[in-house]
Amino acid sequence: MSNIQDKIQEELENARAVCSTEGAASGECAAAWDAVEELQAEAAHQRQDHPQKTYFEKYCDDNPDAAECRVYDD
Repeated sequence: MSNIQDKIQEELENARAVCSTEGAASGECAAAWDAVEELQAEAAHQRQDHPQKTYFEKYCDDNPDAAECRVYDD
């Protein structure tokens, strides 16, 4: 995930540079910000595919013998 965050940061810097040299109303500026937006959408999509564990799940991973973490099979 950090790789896509690095790429987003690169594209943000690129978009700012392009817009400062070409102008905010230029097609190049719009294209640069579109690239940033696409990467941010991909990052959001990846977060949906890999949801974070809850604090309770992390607790149970660290304390599998805790009473509240026991799972009983029927």
